[in-house]
Order: sequence, then structure tokens, then C-alpha cells
Amino acid sequence: MFLGTHTPRLDEKGRIFLPAKFRDALQGGLVITRGQDRCLFVWSKAGFEALTARFTHTPFTDKASRDFIRVLFSGASDELPDKQGRITIPAILRTYANLSRDVVVIGAMDRVEIWDSAAWESYSADKEDAFSSLSEAVIEGIA
Repeated sequence: MFLGTHTPRLDEKGRIFLPAKFRDALQGGLVITRGQDRCLFVWSKAGFEALTARFTHTPFTDKASRDFIRVLFSGASDELPDKQGRITIPAILRTYANLSRDVVVIGAMDRVEIWDSAAWESYSADKEDAFSSLSEAVIEGIA
């Protein structure tokens, strides 16, 4: 499980250091792809394979499914962290997420998300007021 908020910096080669607490789960390889809300999603290789398996029974005749799968998989890049725990974020994904030098890496349960720092601050501030009212809608029976 991925937890927490971290603030590594993107270097001139498009690399970031993965948070130390995420490295063990991602050392065998990972997949970075477009996420929703203009962030990037990062799954462990095994996690992405499990996600992929869920799509194998999706009918290609369903337009919404085709569209989602195309966007998700066409931007996907498999990466292997280097010995220092750095990963390279491909240029197409850096552009999609509007990543600048300052980025925010968050744990999002089964995946990691990479955000431009200003975009995360804006998103987080916008959603903070709704956070308490969302709990019951998201988790049935929570009070």
C-alpha cells in the first residue's frame, strides 16, 4: 500500500527519486501512465498486470471502454528504477501532467500519483472542504 505525500524534484533529464518507502514495492519495475486530473499514475509491474487483466473481458465494441483503454495504454511506459531509486518520466508524460521542477508524489492506496506541485496544491485546496462530506459516499457505513 502506498501512503503519504513527498516532494522530490524533477532533474534536467526528467528523473525523480522515488520516495524511499515506495522503492521496495517498485524495484521490480513499474508502469507510468496518464492519470485523471492531469497527474500521472504509477503502478508496480504486478499491479499494472492485474489492472490489465481486468480489461481483457471489456468488449471492444463499447466506445467508452475503447477510448479509456487507448488513452491509458498509449501513454504507458514501463520503467525500472536505477540503483539510486530514480525513474525517468518520459517527455510525453511530463508534458501531459505539466510537470516542472517541483513535483508532488503521493501514495494513493494501490498506486502512486505524480503531480505538478502547483496543480496538487490547487487540487488539494479545492477538495479539502468536500473531504468530510465525501466519506459516506465513498465508504458505505462510515460516519
